[in-house]
Amino acid sequence: MSVVESIPVREDPTPGSSSAVVRFAGDSGDGMQLTGSNFTQATALYGNDLATFPDFPAEIRAPAGATFGVSAFQIYFGADEVTTAGDDLDVLVVMNPAALITNLKDLLEGGLIIADKDAFTNRNLARAGYTTNPLEDGSLDAYRLISIDITKQVIASVEPFGLSHKFAVRCKNMWTLGLVMWLFDRDKQTTIDNLNAKFAVKQDIAKANIAALNAGNSFAETAELPSGIEVYKIQKADVLPGLYRNTTGSEAMALGLIAGGQLANIPLTFASYPITPASSLLHTLSAHKEFDVVTFQAEDEIAAVCAAIGASFAGSLGITSSSGPGISLKGEAISLACATELPLVVVNTQRGGPSTGLPTKTEQSDLYQALYGRHADTTLPVLASSTPGDCFDVAIEAVRLATKFSTPVLLLSDGYLANASEPWIIPDLNDYQDFHVVHETNPEGFTPANRDEDTLARVWAKPGTPGLEHRIGGIEKDFETGDISYDSDNHQKMTAVRKAKIDGIDRFIPEQAVSQGGTQGELVVVGWGSTFGAIHQAVKQCRASGSDVSHIHIRYLLPFPANLGELLEGYKKVLVTEMNTGQLVEVLKSKFLIEMQQFNKTSGQPFKIREIVDAIHSLLGED
Repeated sequence: MSVVESIPVREDPTPGSSSAVVRFAGDSGDGMQLTGSNFTQATALYGNDLATFPDFPAEIRAPAGATFGVSAFQIYFGADEVTTAGDDLDVLVVMNPAALITNLKDLLEGGLIIADKDAFTNRNLARAGYTTNPLEDGSLDAYRLISIDITKQVIASVEPFGLSHKFAVRCKNMWTLGLVMWLFDRDKQTTIDNLNAKFAVKQDIAKANIAALNAGNSFAETAELPSGIEVYKIQKADVLPGLYRNTTGSEAMALGLIAGGQLANIPLTFASYPITPASSLLHTLSAHKEFDVVTFQAEDEIAAVCAAIGASFAGSLGITSSSGPGISLKGEAISLACATELPLVVVNTQRGGPSTGLPTKTEQSDLYQALYGRHADTTLPVLASSTPGDCFDVAIEAVRLATKFSTPVLLLSDGYLANASEPWIIPDLNDYQDFHVVHETNPEGFTPANRDEDTLARVWAKPGTPGLEHRIGGIEKDFETGDISYDSDNHQKMTAVRKAKIDGIDRFIPEQAVSQGGTQGELVVVGWGSTFGAIHQAVKQCRASGSDVSHIHIRYLLPFPANLGELLEGYKKVLVTEMNTGQLVEVLKSKFLIEMQQFNKTSGQPFKIREIVDAIHSLLGED
């Protein structure tokens, strides 16, 4: 991912629209993710604030033209603050009928459709479920339509490079990108540079794609497009100066784990088994061995977490990651880490469930699993990141808590956060307080059961240190010596002290802040995780129209911040919004005995801003 210089502010902005939502959609082999990524980079360099949402099919390669194989990439960009990938689409780019029929519902009336009419064959129309051609039957009259023979145009533009028909057609995503870049006045040079780098050893492919990009751009500039279709003028955003990069949540989390290791002055061992959508964390960390990071792809989920625990026993910080099904498999070993009181970071990138569920879609339905999903009393801290950039800070905090309290920490992300991207100002690590790990080296009076009086954290000694030889394991240990103990009173005491250690963490974390609005009022919308962007924008809109509504977003899910209950009592109504059937709301009600309302969604898609706006107005009687 490239790094760009500080985004400049245009002093004399061109009048026009303040934002736009664009979605590219086609078969999984049509290069929609690459197209969207290149458009995103050009948009970031132009100076807009933005957020993206890649939406992948679950099938590795579905039959061409199948509705269940559609891949899409959405970007919302503008001059004002952008925290979500947007609601309704202004522009929909479709490469075949399946992409049109599955995405048309999200296009605004009067929105623009750009379609490859060459792909609207009788076979493709029938496979998508059309009985007539929507480009010709008047069913799209409510929208503005640009129907272009893109495939034909692409083949002509790359003919000088002698590509086979198969490889020539693969360039149509770049042709389409060139047209859309003209539509939004974007510079092509960064994309050209990317293509030259990507196909450095295949210059014919690079040149063909660049030719297709230029041809699409020239076509838009010289063709007589339908009336009412012209260049969108989106003003540049007023953003903080600094060094930016466009980052996904997984990339930011990987960098945050590395930063946490540097701040703790401890090597990292990341052990994982591939699973969608968590695998990108392993891919990113494997490229950063220079930061004392060891990555290990295990043969299964259980082996991965056990390897991470072994690394922690040896004195490194063990980290493992998965999604819901894999976290279930890791459950017994996570309980072992709780029993041995070893530091461990467990990342759960949630997806739609249960079982295999919706592996490429997003959900927040693993909260109960995070809080309670192990046998016996195995309490551990649970954190949740809220934006792609926030994944960096939350990863650092997970490392801090794990090492300070000698405990596993469960860090919740989800499919939306993992894949979505936003411009992220690169932080200066010198601005962060370090928390260097100090392994025990003094053999005088040593037992593996020794604890810090303030935090109750068990001492962390590297095995093999002279005079500190010891053993730990899953069988209950004596409170005083750490030796195996089956004494009932001792087990009572050990269970209590492990719980007290975690409960006491609320003294070492910030108090809960109000993200937006006052500390008292008519209504507060409570969220956690990736719902932040949609809630933030919805509350912002409602407050601008006079509604008395606030927003609280919870990072620390166990233990809760010490002031959370008192804060919630300051509002007449509490609305808990989450992408599950109502898990946090039940935890909050049982903890604080406050009446609450809930608003839930489990469609595999993020909340739309308007959905939350409607819920707010309904609760406030402002319909």
